Amino acid sequence: MQFVKNGPNVPDKLIQAHEEGRVVFFCGAGISFPAGLPGFGKLVNSLYSEMGVIPDDVQKQALKNGQFDTAVSLLESIKQTPEWRRDVREKLSELLKPDFSSPKSTQTHRSLLRLSTTNDKKMRLITTNFDTVFQKAAEEERIEIKEFSAPLLPVPKKRWDGLVYLHGLLPRDKNGLDHLVISSGDFGLAYLTERWAARFVSELFRTYTVCFIGYSLNDPVLRYMMDALAADKQLGESPPEMYAFGNYKASEYDKEEKSWRAKNVTPILYKNHSRHYYLHETLSKWAETYRDGLSGKEQIVVTTAYTNPMQSDVQNDYAKRLAWALSDPSGIPAKTFSKLSPPAPISWLKVLERANLNAEDLSRYGVIDKSLDEKGSYNIFNRPAKSSLTPNMTIAKSGYHETSWDEVMENLAKWLLQHINNPELILFVSRQGGRLDQKMKWLISSEIRQQDEKRKEKNEIPNTSEC
Repeated sequence: MQFVKNGPNVPDKLIQAHEEGRVVFFCGAGISFPAGLPGFGKLVNSLYSEMGVIPDDVQKQALKNGQFDTAVSLLESIKQTPEWRRDVREKLSELLKPDFSSPKSTQTHRSLLRLSTTNDKKMRLITTNFDTVFQKAAEEERIEIKEFSAPLLPVPKKRWDGLVYLHGLLPRDKNGLDHLVISSGDFGLAYLTERWAARFVSELFRTYTVCFIGYSLNDPVLRYMMDALAADKQLGESPPEMYAFGNYKASEYDKEEKSWRAKNVTPILYKNHSRHYYLHETLSKWAETYRDGLSGKEQIVVTTAYTNPMQSDVQNDYAKRLAWALSDPSGIPAKTFSKLSPPAPISWLKVLERANLNAEDLSRYGVIDKSLDEKGSYNIFNRPAKSSLTPNMTIAKSGYHETSWDEVMENLAKWLLQHINNPELILFVSRQGGRLDQKMKWLISSEIRQQDEKRKEKNEIPNTSEC
């Protein structure tokens, strides 16, 4: 589903998992670009420059190959003294001072704080950044968050509540700079020798669906995590479910997608445009919709219902947004849709009918039935009921069985009633099997009676102009 025009298509499966509190966002350096902070590569190159070191051939090769953790180790080993290492890390701290002069500097961090707060008010968020932008964003949101900084990490299970700085947080006390995970030696301790980071990551992926934001395809941080997961896979662990936002240049979409999928990551790709505009705007709109809950979905209904569904396309797939909003199991967005005046156009009927659902998508309706055919195809007008013993709920069917509707189906039926004289409705019933559900028959009969009564009342009103 797209949250902004021309933005990335966020998979419905990820959105639903997020609604259910099963998604953890894993944030890299890219989210802090609006605060004027560099990515890993630029940071390390600046570190060499600020320390007055001209890279030798070995250091140049490490920088050229994107082995920035190795480049830091090489820099720190120039002088084998604690003072030199401390000076390097103090300079690192100076290079990571954010610029909050722009109102956009904390926008994405605020969005991620909202998206990472579950319905039971628990915070589950991870960053490998050292900077303090999340702290500033929390101040602006007027919320208090628990923080966990490496190597003292929580167990990433249901009781976890807080923001995890997996590779450390810039400390107020300079002695704490040693805890930052930035050199290849630091990564080796965290992921290979002491393995506290590897254990955290492994447990995280067993419990949650993870979505990476702010990482490049060849980010060294991702490499270490993927290596840790590869080790788990060799021990028989099933591969985790991972997503990642990533940008692509013109004509390179397929190449980027294949590269991410080679890492067993489902990519959510957006166009390379003006400082990752589509990423930041998508997260902002997603966070607003999530924060607003039902009213956010109702807003999608109200702003979308009168648009021409036939003009919905890959650049602006508002039809998919509407279908997602209508599927809320409370039935409230569908009720809003059914009560619009004038009625939402009948042209939405075919679009909603063609919006196929598979077994995984049905959880948004509260249907969790492992016996369902994974390759089965459903839609909002023809889908399983919560009880596996009950036939599929439908508006019309080919058989004689009766079904039990949920709030979504009932309100969509009421919308269809407003088009009772439209041939498109008859064609729809024919496509569905031709035999109306008993509940639909009752609603139609009731609607006809009401229309007859209104006509009678109108005819009984005396014409005062003739008196």
